[in-house]
Amino acid sequence: MTAPFLEALAGIVGPARLAVDAATRDAAGRDALLRGHAPDAVVTPGSTAEIAAIARACHEARVPLTVRGAGTGYTGGAVPVRGGVVLSMARFDRILAIDAANLLAVVQPNVVTRALHDAVEAQGLFYPPDPASLARCALGGNVAEDAGGPRAFKYGTTRRYVLALEAVLPTGEIIRTGAKTVKNVTGYALTDLLVGSEGTLAILTEITLRLVPKPAAQRTFSATFATIDAAARAVSAVVQAGVVPATLEILDRASLDAVAAHVGRPMAPAGSEALLVVEVDGSEPAAVHDAAIATAACRGAGATSLVEASTSEAREAVWEARRELSFALRRLAPRKINHDVVVPRGRLPELYALVDRLRADHALSIAAFGHAGDGNLHVNLMVDPADTAMMQRAAAAEAALFAGVVALEGSISGEHGIGYAKAAYLGLQLTAAEIALMQRLKQAFDPHGILNPGKLWDTSAADLDGLTDAPPAP
Repeated sequence: MTAPFLEALAGIVGPARLAVDAATRDAAGRDALLRGHAPDAVVTPGSTAEIAAIARACHEARVPLTVRGAGTGYTGGAVPVRGGVVLSMARFDRILAIDAANLLAVVQPNVVTRALHDAVEAQGLFYPPDPASLARCALGGNVAEDAGGPRAFKYGTTRRYVLALEAVLPTGEIIRTGAKTVKNVTGYALTDLLVGSEGTLAILTEITLRLVPKPAAQRTFSATFATIDAAARAVSAVVQAGVVPATLEILDRASLDAVAAHVGRPMAPAGSEALLVVEVDGSEPAAVHDAAIATAACRGAGATSLVEASTSEAREAVWEARRELSFALRRLAPRKINHDVVVPRGRLPELYALVDRLRADHALSIAAFGHAGDGNLHVNLMVDPADTAMMQRAAAAEAALFAGVVALEGSISGEHGIGYAKAAYLGLQLTAAEIALMQRLKQAFDPHGILNPGKLWDTSAADLDGLTDAPPAP
């Protein structure tokens, strides 16, 4: 990167907002995978106009530009695999408006998801998307990846709530898509195109989100089962009984064992192979009615135990196994490879059977848990990057997992996106014609290919070879 180019960036944001020191660059080059590539410079703009000027400068100089928010992604979407400039959204962290009359909120992209939850719920409103990292992840990243979470079964993913966007194109133009209305069929649905585009088409600077009234009541319970198949039958039984829970989560034996070791006590009775966490919401009578139907459905499917939560403290206890799971798994191995595969709900038993085969065939520790209501499992491979043979087995297991999921009529990503981590497997699910169409769309938005290069279909062997592991914690 040339000195004149760096001087141009400093002229846009001010010298204090341009960083080229090694520590800042390294921190800006990693996400939750802890593998990364340092950029050549990090800029922290404070306005849309500054972002437009940065994009224009990178476009004209053919310098890679990668946007970074909270950096909580699991597929390397915010990693600058080809160096260049990282554009930090750290200063775009304000809730601009909460409009109760029109049921919407206007936010900047680096607002933490939980902060929006708390702000709107204080006004009796509700923003349903709830990714597991909601206390750390930012709304811009949620939009870029079309994040989901436990409540997606009933309420849908982030896409359903994005009404409008302000965005900067890689060429520097500022555009506004959508409107502050639920109905809007004027022209192409550019808002929908940008949601889930993984930061490859535009830089989001303002997000208008749809809200709903806050449910008046919740009822929560957990149920354990002697087999995964029985738990899957319970999921189907609940839905077939006419109940659509707000959340319907499943944990397998490996997940329960990990949490038990983490918290120091069993999370399910001996012999349990699966645990469901079920939560219904709505009016008080509706929540009570739906909870009764759901518990009866679980009993009918063979639940070996049921724990109902009648207080907020009891509800927290029911959720403890799910909430502590990610932390528990991190204690089992130096790296947790988290794949968010999804299959039709009725094929969950087949997906779990596939996971069992992967454990046996590749001699790996694997925990599989997630959102049973919509068939979205997080298959976590616990590995040691220093063990070359183990990493080779993990790579083979990944390939078998993705191929098996597609054979089950599913998707290789339900929430996390493709990034660089799954780029090699994109062709398992998409045809050459579909990928070529996406490439033409990318070309229309980004003629010089500067924005978040090395992702999706564009990841090369050199991109992957250039990644480095984070140093071990002191």
